[in-house]
Amino acid sequence: MLFLAGTVRAVTVPGVARTVAVLSFAVALSAKPGRCVPQRQPPLSSLSANCWSHLHPVNMLSSCNMKFYHSKALTSPYPGSHVERSQVPEDKVGWQVEWKDYNPVEYTAKSVLAGPIWADPQINDEGFSPKFNERDGEVERKSLNGLYDVENGRPRNPRGRTGLTGRGLLGRWGPNHAADPVVTRWKRDTSGNKVAHPVTGKNILQFVAIKRRDCGEWAIPGGMVDPGEKISATLRREFEEEALNSLQKSPEEKAQLERQLHKLFSHEHFVVYRGYVDDPRNTDNAWMETEAVNYHDETGETMDNLPLEAGDDAGVVKWVDISEELKLYANHSYFIKLVSEKQGAHWSEEPAPECHE
Repeated sequence: MLFLAGTVRAVTVPGVARTVAVLSFAVALSAKPGRCVPQRQPPLSSLSANCWSHLHPVNMLSSCNMKFYHSKALTSPYPGSHVERSQVPEDKVGWQVEWKDYNPVEYTAKSVLAGPIWADPQINDEGFSPKFNERDGEVERKSLNGLYDVENGRPRNPRGRTGLTGRGLLGRWGPNHAADPVVTRWKRDTSGNKVAHPVTGKNILQFVAIKRRDCGEWAIPGGMVDPGEKISATLRREFEEEALNSLQKSPEEKAQLERQLHKLFSHEHFVVYRGYVDDPRNTDNAWMETEAVNYHDETGETMDNLPLEAGDDAGVVKWVDISEELKLYANHSYFIKLVSEKQGAHWSEEPAPECHE
């Protein structure tokens, strides 16, 4: 099992009068080749809420012994296809381990090769000279986790081998940037009182979840950052499109939604995570990165007046109670756990382990 380094740093969120901790973790690599193995991952409840809430950011990682796994990026068949990844033994996932016989499958989906506006050309196409590890015109090719290697003109997945080269379903060579808005409120009874969990006594938090059309898994309503677009704009746009079906609204209806959401999205918010995502679409040359941000409606007044309606990539949208029993797409369960800890909400009936200095 190979554990890579991680960092935790403090940043100031624009428009917020305080500094928040931003997690940018490397991923521990451990998975049986060719399939997802969630049973090998430690339960999220094993990460102490006290560790997250009270430790100084620079001490949080080592003190809490947080470990993350690269497993969904080894899943076969590749999403939306019958393509099987080459098998990657867990002791050879890391690039620092020499493997002369490594012979991954090459695959880029036809939808990507068709040349949509959101996709790069092929590496060897005439006139295409991407500038990796920097901003390339309107396209951000920097990774949230620092510099990545480029070999034979192709960027290399910073978290290791995946058994597949090319881009799969991803449009960009290298990092593909997304944004995930975690919109939350307190669960309340018919009298408007917060509902506490009967075992832990902690109030139950809810978040807006969508059921993805492509794979049927529940997820945070997020999406890709458009070239030149600010993360804050992506977060708001994706929530409106997927959870409120804004693309199908009239101009008047959309304007009303904008007015209602302004208070929520301009309020103090919390950056949950920035960095690499263990996503089943990842390949050796293209991978997902995200910025997950929590927008919390403390009183519920804003979100109670917004009718949830699935749109764009969402098949279903609804409020979901947050707990460790949630099984979500990619790393989304971990993002939700961090939000519950930050808000002091219920997560697990099992006592969290103590944090040791």
